[in-house]
Amino acid sequence: VALPNDLFYNTGISTYIWILTNNKETHRRGKVTLVNAVDFSRKMKKSMGNKRNEISEEQIMDIVSLYNETKQNKKIKIFDNEDFGFHKITVERPLRLNFMLSKERIERVKHEKVFQNLATSNKKGEAGGQQVEEGITLQKVIVAKLLENSSDHVIKNRELFVKLLEKLFKKEGIVFPKAVFKAILNGLSERDETADICMKNKTTAEVDTELRDYESIPLKEDIEEYFEKEVLQHIPDAWIDASKTKVGYEIPFTRHFYEHNPFMSSKKILAEIQELESDISEQLKKVFGNE
Repeated sequence: VALPNDLFYNTGISTYIWILTNNKETHRRGKVTLVNAVDFSRKMKKSMGNKRNEISEEQIMDIVSLYNETKQNKKIKIFDNEDFGFHKITVERPLRLNFMLSKERIERVKHEKVFQNLATSNKKGEAGGQQVEEGITLQKVIVAKLLENSSDHVIKNRELFVKLLEKLFKKEGIVFPKAVFKAILNGLSERDETADICMKNKTTAEVDTELRDYESIPLKEDIEEYFEKEVLQHIPDAWIDASKTKVGYEIPFTRHFYEHNPFMSSKKILAEIQELESDISEQLKKVFGNE
């Protein structure tokens, strides 16, 4: 039951009465009744903070009568429980990257956090200083080798680019942790809708977390049918991560009782403007006429 505003001392927000029972009458089972009682109030003679309205005994009885109604009208809406439920699905899309050994992208590698961490150490004293020096030297060697092989040629397959890069470093005997290799790849890559899909293994595509999206599907609708109609038509390579699907409920009370009020027609607006202009013109004539 939606109550009128301004019923309480410290707040003017919308308030509701929730009536819950596990012993419903037969005709109410599996149903939810919404009662719009926002107009059932009267102004207080004297306001008390935010409390400006009160509900009279007569209005209380009217609200109770509305709640007991079994037919819908402007003040009452009756729904199935499932009408307020929805599946929240996670829509995934594959990661697509292109790679290039351009000077601009090599510069980006230098700013990768893992790459920068090569020149840091948790050790103290001489051992820590030596580790930092070795890290700086390794950074310089990596960057130098990348610049030596710089090119504007774009490669749109990650697996192919990884093999070329591994071959390059192996040939020179440059060894570093896998995390650093991943940072180098990240700096040399850009998202590209025309590139090949990046695969985790032979059968599973890697997810692009930046393209992850969510859809809320009413419980009464079939998930696969909705997905095919509303998502796949626009994003053919998308899929649902079923492990993340959740069920939720929401009661959009205001939406169900919204009544559309049509806008004033352009002809009527124009007529009012012309009438105002005429009135202003007459007033100006009187003013200047008196002068």
